[in-house]
Amino acid sequence: MTITETSTAATLEGHIERVTYHNQENHFTIARFRTSKTNTLVTVLGTMPHPSPGEALRVTGNWETHVRYGQQLRITTVETVLPATVAGIESYLASGFIKGVGPKTVRRLVDHFKEKTLVVIENSPKRLSEVPGIGKETAQRISAAWESHHVLRRLMQFLQDNGINTSYGAKIFKTYETAAIDILCNDPLRVAHDIPGIGFLIADTILQNTGAAPNDPIRVQACVLHVLEQQAEAGHIYILMDHLIDRCGQLFNIAADDARSAIKHLHAANDLVIEALDASPDQAVYLPSLHAAESGIAGRLKALLTYPVQESGPDRDRITGEVLRKLAIQLSAEQLQVLEHIFSHRVAIITGGPGTGKTTLIRSITAVFDSLGKNIVLSAPTGRAAKRLAQVTGRKASTIHRLLRFNLNDETFERNRDNPISADVVIIDEASMVDTYLMFHLLNAVHITSRLILVGDVFQLPSVGPGNVLSDLIQSQTIQTFELKEIFRQARTSPIIANAHRVRKGEMIDIQRVDHLEEPVDFYFVEQYQPDKVVNTIVDLCTRKIPQRFSFDPIHAIQVLTPMHKGPVGTINMNRILQKHLNPNPGMIQAAGHNLKLGDKVMHLKNNYQKEVFNGDTGAIDDIDLKNKTVSIDFDDRIIDYDFTELEELSLAYAITVHKSQGSEYPAVIVPILTQHFAMLQRNLLYTAITRGKNLVVLIGTRKALAIAINNDRPRQRASSLAHRLRTF
Repeated sequence: MTITETSTAATLEGHIERVTYHNQENHFTIARFRTSKTNTLVTVLGTMPHPSPGEALRVTGNWETHVRYGQQLRITTVETVLPATVAGIESYLASGFIKGVGPKTVRRLVDHFKEKTLVVIENSPKRLSEVPGIGKETAQRISAAWESHHVLRRLMQFLQDNGINTSYGAKIFKTYETAAIDILCNDPLRVAHDIPGIGFLIADTILQNTGAAPNDPIRVQACVLHVLEQQAEAGHIYILMDHLIDRCGQLFNIAADDARSAIKHLHAANDLVIEALDASPDQAVYLPSLHAAESGIAGRLKALLTYPVQESGPDRDRITGEVLRKLAIQLSAEQLQVLEHIFSHRVAIITGGPGTGKTTLIRSITAVFDSLGKNIVLSAPTGRAAKRLAQVTGRKASTIHRLLRFNLNDETFERNRDNPISADVVIIDEASMVDTYLMFHLLNAVHITSRLILVGDVFQLPSVGPGNVLSDLIQSQTIQTFELKEIFRQARTSPIIANAHRVRKGEMIDIQRVDHLEEPVDFYFVEQYQPDKVVNTIVDLCTRKIPQRFSFDPIHAIQVLTPMHKGPVGTINMNRILQKHLNPNPGMIQAAGHNLKLGDKVMHLKNNYQKEVFNGDTGAIDDIDLKNKTVSIDFDDRIIDYDFTELEELSLAYAITVHKSQGSEYPAVIVPILTQHFAMLQRNLLYTAITRGKNLVVLIGTRKALAIAINNDRPRQRASSLAHRLRTF
């Protein structure tokens, strides 16, 4: 144990001296706190919204001792202590929580209202415009910042009083803003509807605290929908009826008869769908949106497949000639056979492991279709995957969201059946990453006369969203599937490719004679049992061994891929440590929960169509403008500016999760794999991690953890009825 808790509770008054760490998402904070009574500097940690240096607080918590950092107070409650003196008020308002209001404006406010300044801001904000130089707009900004700052604190206190995890406060406040507490008190079940996942847990706790009956029909119905949402978050399309009833009983102590009654009521109100599946005597229960999406996929594919291909494809000689002329490639017999047949199908799938030539086939297909005068569109699920597709084909490629013209304002797709994609051929790479919802919208936008070719490795991690679409399409045996099995000679000599295929087949990787970095191979296993030693080994590999042995850039060519966010070798800790060792630049800003420095490697976390930066794009911090509170990121020689308030869209990227690496390729990857990652030790996760490495893969951990991951193929099984629908439609 690194932390020893004591039973000593304490309440301290003082002010924040320095914010060491702050997470904007859940407001977890580590800060140095100077006490008023003894002028002692102590470390406090816990949930603290919008902490600002100089802010006066009263904190209550329990002392604990960390082996490295010593004594610290883990806080349970935080109260703002508003200053009473003119000097204290001026210092408080200048602490930075009111954006755009500088010291001169604060001085004018305090000079005008004296000790009543905070009372005026709280109760009579319109009076702020009495101050010379403060117009209506500035007055509104000050009032809004004050309300936001203190409502969030009151919300955190409300959650604490009700025994609700305060890390939920940020999401609740983002959803309801200043009305949050009123809604929680007077309409808690609204939260269950508006905030999927955590909403029901919050609402249920409040209802129980107010004495609501456990079998209240409204509560039970909300519980049923919550369990369905949990299943969708876990990747499942449906849940069997008996399992749903059991989950309601186990998790929320709801009687089976009450659960059945709630399910019946929700079904009658069209809030869920019940359907009998031939494969099971039990009934399947769906969220309506998932049922519609899965049914829509099956229906649209059936429609595409029933529309005949009007023209036959070119013969073998023309295919060979066009590919040789345009790409200077001599196709293998297997590849040539695929090309001969694929032109005869409206919808087709190409799958296969690394080194089997999927990318070569995409290039060849586009070359031949191009020679036939066809309009070809290339797309992939993520920005990184689309960029890589464009690089290897030399053609324009986009994300599926951009292809479908996603409208941020109403979160709909402009491309649909009434306004389809203008293309003769649509090719989707990394199709295993496409979830049920996105595949539904994609198929809706593919014209009935277009060809659709899905390319992907079905053994990689499934989509983050619900479903296992590519696998289901193949299993249905209704879509023409071409599986590439031949590993090219140059690929067969690569231990990366060889070991990836061993994992794919559930076989132990070859880890003989590769426990150090001196043999001229591209795959290494470093046996290490202790997490702290794994961390030290990763640092040594990134800073010294790999750059010296392979001449790789330690920041941009080496990527650490880890199964989890938390723990010693999770992304959070590894990013902090690697930043310290790889980025010597002085100075660090603290914004949106990040500690960032010039030159840091960062990743963009979600699609931003205004900035044209997409989920998974990586770059480096090119400039930090403290005056204007902006950070400039260099994404492949394209500079994008972020306001400090937008930095929640970024994370440090020295270490990222394996899931975030999908669709990307790196010169070198380092993958820690320990039994501490037990919940994430899966065959497809290890396979995906290995296949991200282009020139070098280093695994660090234990043989036991490797064996667990290789033998665990269960996560690929998701509750889905798409294959069944396609076979019986």
